[in-house]
Amino acid sequence: MSNLSTFTKSQLALRNGQDNDQIWVAYKGVIYDVTKSRLWRNGKHYEHWAGQDLTEELKDAPHSNTVFDKFDIVGYLEK
Repeated sequence: MSNLSTFTKSQLALRNGQDNDQIWVAYKGVIYDVTKSRLWRNGKHYEHWAGQDLTEELKDAPHSNTVFDKFDIVGYLEK
């Protein structure tokens, strides 16, 4: 069993880079901390906004899900 926490969508939404310095995004139930990425400054990356589940949006992205491999996992999105 993992020692990482589970977060609600409301808790994730607070980590949007606007209301909070933390910038988190979820993908396939896993929450990643993208705060240190220059591509996520102010909680926005192209047409994507932080603080939300990007699973559906990333189906059309020009990169694969391995883009998250370089970011820390902070927890899991509550189902």
